[in-house]
Amino acid sequence: MIATKRLLSLSLAAATALLLVNCSPSLPPDGKPVTDANGKPVNPYPEGTYDHFRAEPNYRKTYDVYKNEELLTKTDESNSSIVINLSNQRAQLMNGDKVAMDYPICSGTEERPTPPGDYKILEKIVDKHSNTYGKIVDAEGEVVNSNADVNKDPIPEGGKFIGAPMAYWMRLTWDGVGHHVGPVRRYPASHACVRGPKGTMPIVYSKVKVGTSVRVQ
Repeated sequence: MIATKRLLSLSLAAATALLLVNCSPSLPPDGKPVTDANGKPVNPYPEGTYDHFRAEPNYRKTYDVYKNEELLTKTDESNSSIVINLSNQRAQLMNGDKVAMDYPICSGTEERPTPPGDYKILEKIVDKHSNTYGKIVDAEGEVVNSNADVNKDPIPEGGKFIGAPMAYWMRLTWDGVGHHVGPVRRYPASHACVRGPKGTMPIVYSKVKVGTSVRVQ
């Protein structure tokens, strides 16, 4: 009888230990919890830090912009660079090796991909319009093609081509790839350019110069 009670006690202790293990947050190698007792993701980094921003589950889908305001005020054309990440559709304005700002971007489609590589900004124009892509209107000014390629699509008699606006243009290649204001989907949707939010691009533009390094990866 005593042996039976001892066996039951040991079994209960083992089950309790197993339950406690299963209910404890899972830990990565650094010992910081990444999920709570219910398996819900837990951000292990202090709020307001860049590590916390990147560790959020919706990082790749969010339209939110991270700014290190103190570092951003110290960022200028003498110490800045840009890193564009095609896989997560985000870009970082860098000050040396530190992130001053992280913002959503929209790169080229599979048919017209944004080419990865290391670039220098070749040209800056605040009010730029595309020479290739835009819309075609008829003689009355009505839009007949809202996604036109001037090299392929016909223009009706009396009509005209109107290039798509690409404000705060920063040219990366001489064959038409640049970084500029444009609709930011959370997936690749451009004609190879890298679009950025209208509230963010003026800041980026003001912090760089012709010759600033841009890495597309």
